[in-house]
Amino acid sequence: MRVDGQAAVVTGAASGLGAATARALAGAGAKVALLDRNAEALAPLAAELGGVALACDVTDADGLAEAFDRAIQANGPLRLCVNCAGIVAGARIVGRDGPMPLDDFARVIQVNLIGTFNAMRLAAARMAGNEPLNEGERGVIVNTASIAAFEGQIGQAAYAASKGGVAALTLPAARELARSGVRVAAIAPGLFGTPMMAGLSDDVRKSLETKTPFPPRLGDPAEFAALVLHIAGNLMLNGCVLRLDGAIRLEPK
Repeated sequence: MRVDGQAAVVTGAASGLGAATARALAGAGAKVALLDRNAEALAPLAAELGGVALACDVTDADGLAEAFDRAIQANGPLRLCVNCAGIVAGARIVGRDGPMPLDDFARVIQVNLIGTFNAMRLAAARMAGNEPLNEGERGVIVNTASIAAFEGQIGQAAYAASKGGVAALTLPAARELARSGVRVAAIAPGLFGTPMMAGLSDDVRKSLETKTPFPPRLGDPAEFAALVLHIAGNLMLNGCVLRLDGAIRLEPK
């Protein structure tokens, strides 16, 4: 699919991977709707990109459905959905103060996994009614997993489980939605320079940078966005989870 002139939705678009993806899509000529809970950060970015800012929560079924419909009203039939909304909350299963609070685990699953599924199901339902493009394609959904899905570290039980779920969703979703001409892929980024890393000290940040074999640095969110554009344009990328990690493999801790 050529994204030029097509309507796209990006969740988690106010910062990090989502903001970079929104910028790349707008730069490629897509009509972008930016979705995020952070309305204050979302509005200026949408204005900069000529996009539509829609404040919403991916875990809210009705609220997200309304945001998708408003995006379609503004930009036309939805062709591309990129799900970047997510949170990180590190905790051991059993720490010094006892077992991890169940609500803390559930919150990460709710946002990262159920929120992604919520957006995917809403996008797919709307894409299925689109007029087909080349070879019957009607839409593309790109979800964000993580290398933690495969090498979750100590303290990452909730995050790894949530991202493992996103990775596992990819193939069954692609198989089911194939009849509608909707492709589904996931990107599993490694260590990227996002706001999640902003709170780290310089020493910790430098230590993380050297863990990536090559290039020995944090990933640039623009590199994630470039892969989104490639997935959109490559019809054979379907049902796959693509690692974007510079060959890093996370150690236990």
